[in-house]
Amino acid sequence: MDEEILFPSEVSEAAKESTSESPNQKKVTIMVVIVGLLILGAVVFSTYWLLTNAEKTPVIRDIFIIFIGFEFLLLGIALIILILQLARLINLIQNEVKPILDSTNETVNTLKGTTVFLSENLVEPVMKLNEYIAGFQRLLQISGLIKKK
Repeated sequence: MDEEILFPSEVSEAAKESTSESPNQKKVTIMVVIVGLLILGAVVFSTYWLLTNAEKTPVIRDIFIIFIGFEFLLLGIALIILILQLARLINLIQNEVKPILDSTNETVNTLKGTTVFLSENLVEPVMKLNEYIAGFQRLLQISGLIKKK
């Protein structure tokens, strides 16, 4: 029920703000479009150049194959590092976090047992005593020995 009351002029301003993009979003959109156009232009230019210079195409193909080989090598190294980090994380969870969770679970169970014990041995007898005292007071009120407050 925290609705805000807007006057007609404020409603149109609020609608404009919600539908218009922020300046940062506009900049990002423009940059993405520019980068996309540059990539498209590079692909078109390189395709045209390779078709007109057929004698240099095998050399450029070989260079790209070498670069792709280096890229796979770097990806393999990164994958190995990622697997090692994942193994360390699993080890941390098994040897550090799990014992903490087990200890916390044991503490909660102990607290639950303590609460049940106190409820049975302290709260129930006090409640019964209050019931007896209230009944005795009511008996005295009915018999006229004490007056109601």
